[in-house]
Amino acid sequence: MSLLREHAPADHADLPGPATEQMLAAAEERTGISLHGDLRTWLLQNNLDLPEEDVDDDVMCCGFDGFPDEGSFFLGIRAMERLYANHPLSGGSEWREEWIPFLSDQDGWMGKFIDVRDGRIGRWFVGAPTVTGEYASLAHYFDSVAEMLTRIGAGDYPVCSVAEGRLVWS
Repeated sequence: MSLLREHAPADHADLPGPATEQMLAAAEERTGISLHGDLRTWLLQNNLDLPEEDVDDDVMCCGFDGFPDEGSFFLGIRAMERLYANHPLSGGSEWREEWIPFLSDQDGWMGKFIDVRDGRIGRWFVGAPTVTGEYASLAHYFDSVAEMLTRIGAGDYPVCSVAEGRLVWS
């Protein structure tokens, strides 16, 4: 997040603050599953739920569009819960209850999840095989995001630049 603040300060300024332990405990109670420690740490620093008045009921997931890439966004607690409860792959062999989505597109058709059993990061795309263990941990995934933001800041990322403090995807 410090790299986002450095390279795209206007985008960073739009982000809400952290979650509270009470918010996490309530989410765990509602879903019946304990969040992985890495995810808890992330949410206690960055709960990226949109304000209630900005939530669009016509889409599966709402978030701060355009970060970490065009068309997807990190989910806040409410969005995680909603997608967890209504995941398009749930009810079949393509989705497991111990996978908590933390990044998605608006429709919930693709994104990334953390396996609460071991912290590995996987990805799903409706109509394609689900991939488990794409990253060993949330920290490894965020290392890749940090590398991307560093490249964007250096002007060395062909599909994204910064204009007026915001990430602009081409």
